[in-house]
Amino acid sequence: MKTPLLILALAAASLTTAAAQTKPAPAAAQTAPAGYQEMLGATIQEVMSTGDAALLKELAGKLERAATVAPQDWLPRYYQSYALLIATFQSKESGDVKDKQLDQAEAALQQARQLGGDASELLVLQAYIYQARLGVAPMTRSMTYSGKVDEALAEAKKLNPANPRIYLVQGNNLYFTPKMFGGGTEAAKPVYDEAKARYAAFKPATPNAPSWGERQLLGRLAAYQQPAGQPQAATK
Repeated sequence: MKTPLLILALAAASLTTAAAQTKPAPAAAQTAPAGYQEMLGATIQEVMSTGDAALLKELAGKLERAATVAPQDWLPRYYQSYALLIATFQSKESGDVKDKQLDQAEAALQQARQLGGDASELLVLQAYIYQARLGVAPMTRSMTYSGKVDEALAEAKKLNPANPRIYLVQGNNLYFTPKMFGGGTEAAKPVYDEAKARYAAFKPATPNAPSWGERQLLGRLAAYQQPAGQPQAATK
């Protein structure tokens, strides 16, 4: 009788060990290292302070590496997506190259979504990416992507109507839509005014939470005071 009992005991011990090995790492083991938030914040500031497409792509790579340091944090993937998006707006490369870069931006955004990022912010960034897709080929893509922008922003507004970036991106969509299709500068103005009021009341949840767009908005509003033909404001 001892032999069968010994075999059963060994089998039970083996199963217990296997189960222990498949358990997820404890939360403490997934905590970001000391200095991570400061490093991330400094990289975000670099992204926000440049319009150089090559540098933005380098910073996107830096953010991708940051995501491996804190794999549970959605913000590195979010800002990686954002950096690639702004690089596309600033790039003078071909449409095919821009589309591939926007594919990378969407892949990073999807990873941020899987990590449980702020849904309203993710939808706004998705809408912004749709605008970039439209900009690659406006004549052939306007019917598809203009509607996609509106749909994503409507979902974002349901989740958080106080998010000022919703109104900025919505205003941009109107600003660059021909007047004959319901857009134009005058149609965009009240939406930009709404965005300004929302930015005035906005407080980011954490120091590194999304807060971009106010500088771009102020540039857009300033353009209404300038003679026609003056340069456009920055895209951030």
